[in-house]
Amino acid sequence: MTVTLEPAIHGDRVSLLRVLGPAHVWALGVGIVLVGEFTGWNFAADKGGALAALIVCWVVGLLYTSVAMIDSEVTSTVAAAGGQYAQAKHIVGPLMAFNVALFLVFAYTMLEVSDAILLGDTIVSKAGVEGLTHNSFIAATIVVLAWLNYRGVLMTLNVNFVITAIAYVSIVILFFSVSPWTQGAVLKLNELVTPENALPYGWIGVIAAFQFGIWYYLGIEGTTQAAEEVRSPARSLPYGTMAGMITLLIAAAMTWYVCASMMPWEYLGITYYPLWDAGRLTGSPLLENLLFIATLLAALASANGCINDAARAWFSLGRDRYLPTWFSAVHPRYRTPYRSILFLLPIALAFAFIADLNQAITFSILSGVLQYTFMSINIIMFRKKWPLGSIRRGYTHPFHPLPAIVLFCLCVVTFFAIFLGFGSQLIAMVAFYFLISLWFHFYRYRFVRRGDQFTMPWPKPQGY
Repeated sequence: MTVTLEPAIHGDRVSLLRVLGPAHVWALGVGIVLVGEFTGWNFAADKGGALAALIVCWVVGLLYTSVAMIDSEVTSTVAAAGGQYAQAKHIVGPLMAFNVALFLVFAYTMLEVSDAILLGDTIVSKAGVEGLTHNSFIAATIVVLAWLNYRGVLMTLNVNFVITAIAYVSIVILFFSVSPWTQGAVLKLNELVTPENALPYGWIGVIAAFQFGIWYYLGIEGTTQAAEEVRSPARSLPYGTMAGMITLLIAAAMTWYVCASMMPWEYLGITYYPLWDAGRLTGSPLLENLLFIATLLAALASANGCINDAARAWFSLGRDRYLPTWFSAVHPRYRTPYRSILFLLPIALAFAFIADLNQAITFSILSGVLQYTFMSINIIMFRKKWPLGSIRRGYTHPFHPLPAIVLFCLCVVTFFAIFLGFGSQLIAMVAFYFLISLWFHFYRYRFVRRGDQFTMPWPKPQGY
């Protein structure tokens, strides 16, 4: 199938290009997240031990399963760029929508920064050359991926599909290479995770581990940013998102099992390269090099998807005049939000050179959890205003309102976990979002054309 990049114009506006299918949605969601299996999740072991990392793997998996189900229902119905921003705009109101868009932009931009730092540090660690720094690798990663996103979403996500698949297959190869069904041969889980050290800090350690347990799945909700660029949103978004979530649950379980069976929790909780270390510990140069390459590819795939998603959120704010309309321009040939991509490029570079990796990770996690908290409220309001049968849905998530309740409760636990480790940063970030909300309410909102921002042909909400 050949896709021609001829401008599609609605009125005087060039639109985004509808070229993506379920595989691209999968590549976007899993590509952003998979780096969390290669690094990040293991810091949960430092907070609470290896067993705590396993507990949060499944409990946080429940949180993200709720996110995926809720997102699939609302986004397959509100199929517009901006994802959760578009949802908030139609269902809750402008102030919530503005904040949700900022949550998205900062979550993805800081995750992009973390990915670039990880990639640079991994190359420097492998090279072992004295005096070599990661700065040039960080800059090259962010600039090249921004250029790739500038040139077109189809090419961007085709690349993401390939490199994400390679990185994922490397986890599967490692898993089956260490005789997972035979404890004692290579894996020594019974020796490394004993009743004495399973939960070294008790259940408070399990709670603290939630902060980094988020990294098992952080970013799967990014699939919604492609809503305006998929050929069949009602089919592709739920299918790609739920398939991605299943993929990640399997990868998370395999990753924990191998790493916890090969490294003591004290080391597992501080290394930046748990899967690469596991490859080295097998004694196989082939596995070691495979996991080194896969770590780089996972970081690239994540940063690539983050640029895509952050730009769509920023573009959507400009299109609705929540920000200057200059940001809403679509490239006439490549059909990408190129100005938003270029505007966010120096911001990502600046944070990459001045931010500490732990701070960047925490900023991304907190912004993500704020967004998930909104989603639990959003779906309840959505079902109340437009009950089943009142509008056409591409997907209907089951057991409502249980997923929303579970999601909200687990978000509260995660906020407490972040407070335990980064209380001052949590307070500073909440203060920042509060101040920027005041700016929007008292200054920027007067430029918004209120009628133009509501684009869904829905009936009047019940009770209004």
